[in-house]
Amino acid sequence: MKETSGKERAVMEEIRISVRNLVEFILQSGDIDNRKGTMADKEAMQIGSRLHRKIQGQMGASYAAEVPLRHRIDCGTYAIVIEGRADGIQTDSKGVLVDEIKGVYRDLALVEEPVPVHQAQAKCYAYIYGLQKELEQVCVQMTYCNLETEDVKRFQTDFCFQELEEWFNGLIDAYKKWCEYQIGWRKERTASIKEMEFPFAYREGQKELAAGVYRTIFRKRTLFLQAPTGVGKTISTIFPAVKAVGEGLGEKIFYLTAKTITRTVAEEAFSLLKDRGLSYKVVTLTAKEKICGCEEMECNPEACPYAKGHFDRINDAVYDMVTTRQDFSREALVRQSEKWQVCPFELSLDVSLWVDAVICDYNYVFDPRAHLKRFFGENVKGSYLFLIDEAHNLVERGREMFSAVLVKEDFLEVKRVVKPYSRKLERLLEQCNRRMLEWKRECPDYRVLPDVTVFSAALMSLAGEMETFMEDVSQGEAREKTLELYFAVRTFLDVCERLDEHYVIYTEMLSDGRFMVKLFCVDPSANLQECLNKGRSAVFFSATLLPVQYYISLLGEDREPYTMYAKSVFRPEKKLLLVGTDVSSRYTRRGYAEYRRMAEYIQAMIQQRTGNYLAFFPSYKMMQEVAECFGELNRGEAEVLLQSGGMKEAEKEEFLAAFACGGKKSLVGFCVMGGIFGEGIDLKHDRLIGAAIIGTGLPQVCNEREILKNYYAGRGQDGFAYAYLYPGMNKVLQSAGRVIRTDEDEGVILLLDERFTRRQYLELFPREWADYRYCTRENAAEEMRRFWEGRGG
Repeated sequence: MKETSGKERAVMEEIRISVRNLVEFILQSGDIDNRKGTMADKEAMQIGSRLHRKIQGQMGASYAAEVPLRHRIDCGTYAIVIEGRADGIQTDSKGVLVDEIKGVYRDLALVEEPVPVHQAQAKCYAYIYGLQKELEQVCVQMTYCNLETEDVKRFQTDFCFQELEEWFNGLIDAYKKWCEYQIGWRKERTASIKEMEFPFAYREGQKELAAGVYRTIFRKRTLFLQAPTGVGKTISTIFPAVKAVGEGLGEKIFYLTAKTITRTVAEEAFSLLKDRGLSYKVVTLTAKEKICGCEEMECNPEACPYAKGHFDRINDAVYDMVTTRQDFSREALVRQSEKWQVCPFELSLDVSLWVDAVICDYNYVFDPRAHLKRFFGENVKGSYLFLIDEAHNLVERGREMFSAVLVKEDFLEVKRVVKPYSRKLERLLEQCNRRMLEWKRECPDYRVLPDVTVFSAALMSLAGEMETFMEDVSQGEAREKTLELYFAVRTFLDVCERLDEHYVIYTEMLSDGRFMVKLFCVDPSANLQECLNKGRSAVFFSATLLPVQYYISLLGEDREPYTMYAKSVFRPEKKLLLVGTDVSSRYTRRGYAEYRRMAEYIQAMIQQRTGNYLAFFPSYKMMQEVAECFGELNRGEAEVLLQSGGMKEAEKEEFLAAFACGGKKSLVGFCVMGGIFGEGIDLKHDRLIGAAIIGTGLPQVCNEREILKNYYAGRGQDGFAYAYLYPGMNKVLQSAGRVIRTDEDEGVILLLDERFTRRQYLELFPREWADYRYCTRENAAEEMRRFWEGRGG
């Protein structure tokens, strides 16, 4: 739903909703059941659109395609506006026919009747068109087309207009209570926003920062905000966004993050404003596996009691929650799900429709496989405000979300388990396997392919047969493995429709002996922009958006966005930044002698003041080697913690808990750059007083990095910088940012690699690093000793 302009709303509040969203919302019923065919809710939109056009083009001159329809219902104090686009309307001597086309992978022989919500969508179009043209009768046609074979199956039903009118009015009557709730809540929300003031005394530059965010939203633009730690970027982006909503400049805020801890900071910012009188409903979306209470996450009525009849109860559960509660935390959602016996994850998604702000992971907006179709589906958009935190993470996440991989051995495994059940499916799996085998024989390491047209056609046939197979086989290993591969194939086919100059297709022999083909989204800018276009305005912010042009080029297609560099609020004298010039992490220099030098620097750092420290390394191997050298030097003077691979949440919390308070001995945490402790942890005050960053953070040379380098070099850009330098320096900046978190913090940062003395690295230092100093092992200890003496310790 979306608001009209403030001027229109002063006359009469309007609530807009698409035909599709209306029928799917009001008419949903039955069980959650992931065992059933995917036809009802897994339409292949992009693949289907091409077939839509083909079918529409075959219908003759009397057939009008893509007919926009709009109906406004005056409800007294407000109006409901229903909008949509009929796939086709045919007018001839036989009368008027409204056509709704759905593309599916499923065998059409299994489609015995229209899906109710599909037909309801067509009936809405038929009613609106019949009302406008004063028709007495309308024929509703459901056209299902198989995306593999292009076969078509049609269902026709004649309706008299009076019958459609009674049905449509019942639909609207069921929707009105939701509209009346929304109108009343908006008035309360807007009144509270007008009274809201910034919750703190503005720090230097903070008012300008908030004003820049508001101006960006007002002008429907994009902002890239480099905001050093401590400037209060979370509250400085949320406050003006909320103010903009109060002025009718936005409908809903999406606060997007990459990590759980940044979600917590956003929640705290909203809570702070609410404590000061703001009326605002905020929900945080939690991943299904974290909120599901079942031991096995099997979403069907036999395995989960909440799945049975879920859709019969969900609307009442949501209405009860949004009209009687202000708490939409994970715990509150679980309690509500238990009360109404509905899935807590699906409950959170439905609640998101009726709140003012959604805090969630990037994938709920950008990932085509996971985005919220309620807001970002085909032909759906709104006046959304995107606040994108730690935006530097979105480059790699964007590449991942819009790429797809298939592994040859997976086809062989599914072929093995389905052999007793389906010879046809076995044969189609073998066809795909043979094509991949041909690529494998031509691929000593990795190989770039010109296209996958023939392979994708074979996958289309396979996808349809897998759907048929899963209709017949409802459980067991064969179905589970088929379903897993089916989703991978569907993802691959969806990405095939996106292939353009932003992609590289390649095959590769993996280190474990398996063979894969990948559709690699090298440049995610166009795909991300497609998502951003669903909203009004976007603010990308991070403490590390350097160089900003790199992020502008990869995070959207607005080549002239606003940019801001927020001034650091920290006094420079509270930080000592030293660059060690006599040590290197280069591969050619690695060995005991170099590791010993690194350990000596860390030893010198902790000897100047007892406290908590972190040391970041480019790999686990180097971390362990240096830790051994440090142990030889330190001889138990300091406590040492080592990060391990694949740490569970409890292990991570235990690691961080050791930094909670100071002891008689120093504590040194040995970590990997870019890992779970490299960003997103908040060790304030004396919980951390120093960090050593060993190496420049450059990603390891691999086929994919080389593909990136060659791609950008081929376009006249600095391929090495795009593939290695910029991602590496981001890890360095993030690791160093763990030391100074508040204006009361103070500490030492050691950058240990002679390459930091080079111009290409120095140019990526943020402004607040302008006071860096060079050092060697001979004078580093003295530099740090003088710093701490100057700090009174």
